[in-house]
Amino acid sequence: MNLGMLKLFKLFIISLFIQNLFANTQSFDFDFIKKGIQDDNTLLIVGGIQGDEPGAFMAASLITTHYEIKKGSVWVVPNLNFYSIIKRSRGPFGDMNRKFAALKMNDPDYTSIQRIKKYIKSPDVKVILNLHDGSGFYREEHIDWSHSPNRWGQSSIIDQSNLDIEAYGNLEDISKEVCAYVNENLIKPKHYYSVKNTHTKMGDKEMEKTLTYYAINNGKAAFGNEASKVLPLHERTYYHLVALEKYMKIMGIEFERKFELNSLAVKNVINNDIYISFYDEKIQLPLSEIRNILKYFPIKKDGTLEFTPSNPLMTIIKKNGTYMIHYGNRKLASLKPDYLDMDHEQKTVSINIDGEQKTVTLGSIIDVEKSFEIEPLENFRVNIIGFVQKGKKDESGVKVSKNKILKRYSIDRNGKIFRVEFYKDKKFAGMILVNFDKNRKMREDISLASSKEKSVTTSL
Repeated sequence: MNLGMLKLFKLFIISLFIQNLFANTQSFDFDFIKKGIQDDNTLLIVGGIQGDEPGAFMAASLITTHYEIKKGSVWVVPNLNFYSIIKRSRGPFGDMNRKFAALKMNDPDYTSIQRIKKYIKSPDVKVILNLHDGSGFYREEHIDWSHSPNRWGQSSIIDQSNLDIEAYGNLEDISKEVCAYVNENLIKPKHYYSVKNTHTKMGDKEMEKTLTYYAINNGKAAFGNEASKVLPLHERTYYHLVALEKYMKIMGIEFERKFELNSLAVKNVINNDIYISFYDEKIQLPLSEIRNILKYFPIKKDGTLEFTPSNPLMTIIKKNGTYMIHYGNRKLASLKPDYLDMDHEQKTVSINIDGEQKTVTLGSIIDVEKSFEIEPLENFRVNIIGFVQKGKKDESGVKVSKNKILKRYSIDRNGKIFRVEFYKDKKFAGMILVNFDKNRKMREDISLASSKEKSVTTSL
């Protein structure tokens, strides 16, 4: 191969590589969620610019799912670099927070950067918060490696003290006010917050490339909020939320939170209030205690998997024939597919639950204390996964108690939630989950109420 041909071959390989990078990241576009009533005093919250900082993107996500904005306007991007979140990486294609000064069009992050710049420059946006989890504990004087001016954790970041704009230009005063508020609500005294001024325009070449400095240069008040990476996830998230609430109060934004703001309550919300539904809610899975692997999971014959997550940090990725449910940095479960045709007609079934006849919507989770019995449906077959009765292919019309279902077939690690599948001829019609855990609150009204904004399809 001559030199000219070799160069063409290298260019071809590089082109294919770049195309593959774009293809890999297309399905991980970030969410943009508006809350409240849009006005010209909007707060823009950004989380997930670096995928190895889960406290930041978890806090932003909770604002979208567990806060109601009663007065004012809040825009939230909870997963700006979603691909890096899934990969548990600071940035698979380089640090996204160093790409706001200059960026080539063939950079895989280019489209996301251009899109977030548009929201930053919106005339409605007056304050921008970029959330991070930072190293150690920022301290004005050197104490040790973990507590020094070189650390970032537990700090409110500003690029400069003041900005000549109509509103919120007193950056340092606002930052001090936020720190004082956080310090009134510390889990431990040693977690205290301080203002860190990077004095970016004085020649900090790295900070000149950041999102906040881009915002400053476009006449917007911008702050970074850093929780320490030393802390566990729920404590980082807690501190972000405390700071976020203070910024909202400073801006006159009124809100209602759906949980008490303490670290244990935050931990409970992060770990337990998570669901995902499939195919227009024909299937619903609670994910807090989900098994690592669910076998023979109904998937459309063409391989597409339509799903609606309960929060924007959740997605499903198909790899090597398995569908993997991701929640932020965590892989929750793998679905081993059973490829089927789908029936779209049947919506409800009749079930006797502990002696009481009820009409149940497919996709529901029913709480059972002792037993249940599915009323037979013409042309339908019922399959209770883990229940075996010789000679019966249709398991409707049979009274079933928990001790008659094999525990290893439960969808949860506690062995208390089981699948009941419905088929019309050979088509999958839907699923109901039977919950035998009387201490578990399966609230159907909360399962997907906050997640209607995002419906996704994973395909071949």
